[in-house]
Amino acid sequence: MLKQSLSNKMLQKLSPQQIQLMKLLQIPTATLDQRIKEELESNPALDEGDDFNEVFDLNKEAEKEDGGGEDENFELDDYIKEYIEDDPSSYKMRMDNYASIEDDKNIPVIVENSLHEHLIRQLGMLNIEDDRLLQVGRQVIGSIDADGYLRREPVSIIDDLLFSQNIESSKDEIEEMISSVQRFDPPGIGARHLQECLQIQLRRSIELETGSIPKSKIIAQRILDNHFEEFSKKHYIKLKKHLFVSDSELKDAVDEILKLNPKPASGVEGSSSSSLNYIVPDFIISNREGELELTLNNRNAPDLRINDQYKEMLSTYKDSTKGRKSTKKEREAVMFIKQKIDSAKWFIDAIKQRQDTLYRTMYSIMQFQKEFFKTGDEVRLKPMILKDIAEITGLDISTVSRVANSKFVQTEFGTKRLKDFFSESLQTQDGQEVSTLEVKNILSRIVNSENKRKPYSDEKLKDMLQDKGYNIARRTVAKYREQLNIPVARLRKEL
Repeated sequence: MLKQSLSNKMLQKLSPQQIQLMKLLQIPTATLDQRIKEELESNPALDEGDDFNEVFDLNKEAEKEDGGGEDENFELDDYIKEYIEDDPSSYKMRMDNYASIEDDKNIPVIVENSLHEHLIRQLGMLNIEDDRLLQVGRQVIGSIDADGYLRREPVSIIDDLLFSQNIESSKDEIEEMISSVQRFDPPGIGARHLQECLQIQLRRSIELETGSIPKSKIIAQRILDNHFEEFSKKHYIKLKKHLFVSDSELKDAVDEILKLNPKPASGVEGSSSSSLNYIVPDFIISNREGELELTLNNRNAPDLRINDQYKEMLSTYKDSTKGRKSTKKEREAVMFIKQKIDSAKWFIDAIKQRQDTLYRTMYSIMQFQKEFFKTGDEVRLKPMILKDIAEITGLDISTVSRVANSKFVQTEFGTKRLKDFFSESLQTQDGQEVSTLEVKNILSRIVNSENKRKPYSDEKLKDMLQDKGYNIARRTVAKYREQLNIPVARLRKEL
């Protein structure tokens, strides 16, 4: 039986401008220039420049007229007055709250050879005359990731060759090529997993021995070949039992393994693993004789405005349609211009709102954590959650989160990630509230100074923190330890 009914629902729908603003908020300063370039290329009505004093007075002539013309001409007059004469879309990005343009430093460009180029050169030294086999070798090398591992299955490489280069290959041929690549430098390159990577490096090290092979390397090879799981979990008692070795012999063998590189590509100049990562701060906080001063980084924020040619098009259209009805093509043309100008205006407004939101959020964080920014003492960091800043700024919590997630602030104590300033509160035994960041720092220092032969258990760490006055449970210690990427006591143990 069919039944019809009416119901009211409250739905929240974001406008295109709101969606655009949210996306821009998430973009860090380091990549903002690329986003602006994309918009400049896609919208010819958007322009870049620094002429901000010109006024587009196209409507002044209209004010002199007594009227007349078609309705669409009056609508165009209103449009010109709203979008062009008042010109709210031309603005200057570098206002008083921006760092001096003299402070804008270009990031140095490092010219390096990539990992794949390094391997391709070695492939050329194999004197392979078959072009098809060379293409197979290049495909295998191209499948090696930034850490130096080949995590793509031979079957998938065969499919890649067939679809992209129309080359038929076999699993045996791919495996043979992988074996050849694994003999390249750096040692361990092209391994399928960590165990194979370490095995390749250790075998290479043993091959280079001119005299008798040290016992430590022989034991290390047995560990990697037959007892890798026990080694990775640091089950040293089991290893001694299986290998029939003493503590000192096991320690020497483990030391041999620890000398090996788990990320072979890191030894190649220009590899993504080893190249320097530059952080471009979004904010700069300076201490001027005890007064904190916040500026937005002016890098990658060009001055935007409406393209002059599009203004001229509207002016020409207005002059050409005086006293007559516009044609369909003319109306279509002016609608196209209007759409492009609207789109440019929305983007410029979104950039303006982005900068305003960034400044308001960072200013509130700076005021909230004023003692830290003055002293650099992390103990002075106050418990602060997203809701605190949202209430101060009047922004939504999700907006504050977008600002904090991928932004950095440059201080005289180093460049910090914004999200690192946010933390829950923890109560001490005397009732005082402290930031969990303070507790994590103390926990990290305790673990760093422990005897690695007998690392502290979570229960022991809990007792030590409670002795320092922090009211904390063992499960909370375990949670903080995991957040700090500190392994459990068994995995911290050393011989």
